[in-house]
Amino acid sequence: MTKQYIKHGFLITFLLIAYFLILRLLNLHTLTVLSAFNAVIFGFGIYLAITNYKKTHKTFKYEKGFQVGLLSGFLASVLFGIAMAIYMYHIEPSFANTIIENWDINLSNGPFVLIVSVLIMGLATSFVLTLAFMQLLKDSWNQHQK
Repeated sequence: MTKQYIKHGFLITFLLIAYFLILRLLNLHTLTVLSAFNAVIFGFGIYLAITNYKKTHKTFKYEKGFQVGLLSGFLASVLFGIAMAIYMYHIEPSFANTIIENWDINLSNGPFVLIVSVLIMGLATSFVLTLAFMQLLKDSWNQHQK
């Protein structure tokens, strides 16, 4: 199980960073509405993690599938938060101020607020998507009528 969530957590992180860099190349990285696509990336990775876990194990317990999905998303959230921190503090320090100005609020510690926001959004997205996918992928307790 550890192998599954680490593998998929890194996959999600790689896709999130690649998406951000593509937006950066197109100079669209300051449009926060485009970060909604991050949920699609999280969903793809979490779904892949759970289905791969289900395929590789004879018995599929809800708790284990939930754990794989949740830990994949949590790992990706933390790693992407670290990548964004490196970007905001070392590569483009003006990025955070640009985003904060678009939010029309006055904060003195913009990068920290954005990093916490990235973490919270990633964790919440991971939790909700894992719950949703486990409802689709869990084994049914209903008996088939003959």
